[in-house]
Parts: sequence; C-alpha cells; structure tokens
Amino acid sequence: MEIAENAALVVVDVQQAFEEEAYWGPRDNPEADRNIALLIDTWQATGRPVVLVRHDSPKKDSPLREGHAGNAFKTYVEERRGKGTGPELFLTKSVNSAFYGTPDLDSWLREAGVRQIVVAGIQTNMCAETTARMGGNLGYEVFFALDATYTFDGEGPWGWKLSARELSRATAVTLHDGGFASVVRSEELVAAAK
Repeated sequence: MEIAENAALVVVDVQQAFEEEAYWGPRDNPEADRNIALLIDTWQATGRPVVLVRHDSPKKDSPLREGHAGNAFKTYVEERRGKGTGPELFLTKSVNSAFYGTPDLDSWLREAGVRQIVVAGIQTNMCAETTARMGGNLGYEVFFALDATYTFDGEGPWGWKLSARELSRATAVTLHDGGFASVVRSEELVAAAK
C-alpha cells in the first residue's frame, strides 16, 4: 500500500456522546479510540492533512445535538486539534456523509490536490461508511481503517437484529466488494505513512 504525501485523514464524529452506552447500547472494537489517536498522531507528525468532522444532530433528543455536552469531541481528539504540521480542517454536518458538511470537504480536498483519503471514526456502518462510499463515488482512492472505527448493536425491519461486530463486518464486506474503499488496519496505514 502506498500512502501519498498529501493523503488526508478524515476523522468522523469522534464525539463524547458515543460514550453514552445507555443511549446507544453495546459497542464493538474497544481498541478503536487508541487506533484513531495513533492515526491522528501519525498524520500530524508527517505533515499530512487532517479533517475533523463533528456531527451536529438536528434531533432535539440526540446526545449529538449542539449545546449538549455529548456534541464535543472526545478529549483525545480535542487535545490534538491544531497540533499537526500539516493542514487541518474542522467541519460540521447534520447528515451521514462528511461530504455534505460545512465547509465543503470535496472542494477543500480538490483545492489541495488530495486524491487519497483515509476514513476513521464513529459509527462504522453509519457516518464512517457513508463518507467512505461517497468518497469512492467522487473518485478518491479511499482507505477505510476498520479497526479505527466502532459501532453499536442495531435493529432493522421485522425485528432483525445484528450485533455491532456483525454490522462492522457487513460494512467491511460492502466497501470491499463494492469497490468503494480498501479496508485496512491502522498498523498498515501507519507503516505506509512513515
């Protein structure tokens, strides 16, 4: 794997609200936060662009809504803001894809000549996957750091239930099989970026 000198790390929705287990339920991948921090550190140390995405939910009862403590980035992300030697973009969104945020992610990446992105963050099968899919559709070479994401158990129609692990695996299969992204591990990205 080759990681370009200007490959952008897109860190999706790593916010305090996702610590509210009573609201979200059981999650997978307890190592995700460590891996997200490692990717941010690597990208910042090598001067690559970092994009920090915050979800501002329009739902009045969401722990991700503006004005609620859960809307803030997790401490380890907030502590790293502005610490890199490369460009950094902070954007907000109210839908799943970071490409529908403010400021415009696609414009920012294209103006910087970025053609390769790495997606990490929360939730695996929601905003992280949607951002990766759209990145692929827009022509970016997308790397999806599966072990730097996590999600929660989910329930669909007809009472169908999937565990967080099953949902993460489904995301990995969908992204890989659909050609949206290369699904990789954080350690592979770190090794390639150094």
